Amino acid sequence: MLAAPLAYAGAVPPHSRHSVASLLVGLGLISAAVAVSRRLPLAALLLVLLGTLLDGNFVFAVPVLSYLAGRRSPRTMPVAVAFVVIAAGGTVLNLALLGTGLATWFLLATVLLFAGVFPWLVGRYRRQQAALIDADRRYEQARADERQGAADRIRLRERARIAQEMHDSLGHALSLIALRAAALELADGLDPRHRAAAGELRASVAAATERLHGIIGVLREETDPVTTRPAGESIADLVDGAREAGMAVRLDLPDVPPALPELTAHAAYGLVREALTNAARYAPEAEVTVSLVRRVDGMEVEVVNEPPPAGALPGPPTTGSGLLALAERVRLAGGSLDTGARPEGGFAVRARLPVPAPTATAATAPTNLCDAADLPGPTDSGAAASSHPVGAAARRRVRRSLLVALGAPVGLALALSLIYYPVATVGAVLDRSTFEELPVGAARGDLVGLPPRQIDRPAGARPDCEYYTDGGTFPLTQPTWRLCFAGGRLVSKERINE
Repeated sequence: MLAAPLAYAGAVPPHSRHSVASLLVGLGLISAAVAVSRRLPLAALLLVLLGTLLDGNFVFAVPVLSYLAGRRSPRTMPVAVAFVVIAAGGTVLNLALLGTGLATWFLLATVLLFAGVFPWLVGRYRRQQAALIDADRRYEQARADERQGAADRIRLRERARIAQEMHDSLGHALSLIALRAAALELADGLDPRHRAAAGELRASVAAATERLHGIIGVLREETDPVTTRPAGESIADLVDGAREAGMAVRLDLPDVPPALPELTAHAAYGLVREALTNAARYAPEAEVTVSLVRRVDGMEVEVVNEPPPAGALPGPPTTGSGLLALAERVRLAGGSLDTGARPEGGFAVRARLPVPAPTATAATAPTNLCDAADLPGPTDSGAAASSHPVGAAARRRVRRSLLVALGAPVGLALALSLIYYPVATVGAVLDRSTFEELPVGAARGDLVGLPPRQIDRPAGARPDCEYYTDGGTFPLTQPTWRLCFAGGRLVSKERINE
């Protein structure tokens, strides 16, 4: 398609001696430009611009390859510099070296602007628009991946929560079963066979507890602040269950139990359950005291077991992960945990938990240090996600590129006209009143008011005629008046631009 203007001009007679050679060179040049236009779009554009020096029909290929240069070039500066160099070089070549008229120079500059710069800017806009569409696609894919990842994390967290519930609840229940089996094993008057069976039952339950800890414990998220427990069960219910299992537990509660925040209540409940479980496993028949004491700065929860009368029962070694998880749970509630053997014997687990001062909105106030107004709700987070600040900035850049692509050529053409027109018309403006007063037949030297210079002669103009403008043909500076002379006298005058 780009070669069609060249081929048509070469095929139409008359044919000169060099027409075939010129046609072959032109076709070869245009073919080379098309061949490299994908990998080297700027080089292809320079080839066709060079071809315009050989054949004016190359100008039909300039808009196409200029557009492709903008569409395919990753960088802007090289093409912009090339246009500046071509404009500056063409100006020097035409006005200073070849002596081309201002009208011809203005025409060439306008062709370069609208056939070269404008399509290139449109190509740049299309490239940025395509990049924006691709960025939106990748952003939506990232959002989808993020949502999928969030769903996966929720599922894994739920699995870990269920595993923690199984570990804590079943571990506590199995420890109580082992305690009952130990009590049965030590009961008076029991047949030796039954005593051995009770011992085997106790050992099997203890081993099952450790296996449960090993299998399910790997799924725990010990940083998860949520700890499940039977619905509605309190610390008093937990202590009652331990008593029913045969443990000697004393509960010391304040007269008016404080209203604990949910996170603090979970931590206190988990501490008592873990401590009772450990006491049942490692200090059978020992007396246990569970106490809750209100302090000035919060609540102190303490579980103390006395030394076991018959010593600890044999069993698998403990890994201590229960106390580690308990320490993390207390820390997340804003408290501190102390555990260890007492000097007089036994073991103590003590936690200090903060309790906020009671207020009218204590039931709904946030328990962390963040104000509720600062926490993003569903609407806020959704609006933040949908705003997509990076995509919005990219869209603004694309819109600016479109404005530049449409407005820059018009602005440059206007600026070029404002420079060209005064230069082209200076000293060549003949006003209407002076023109009408010029007497036909007067000698050239007697004519008053003629401008010192003429406007550029149109193609095919008579050599004995002079051409002037009236200043009203912006921006093309076309000739308005024609004065023809013969023998040094004015023989005719006419207006040629209506």
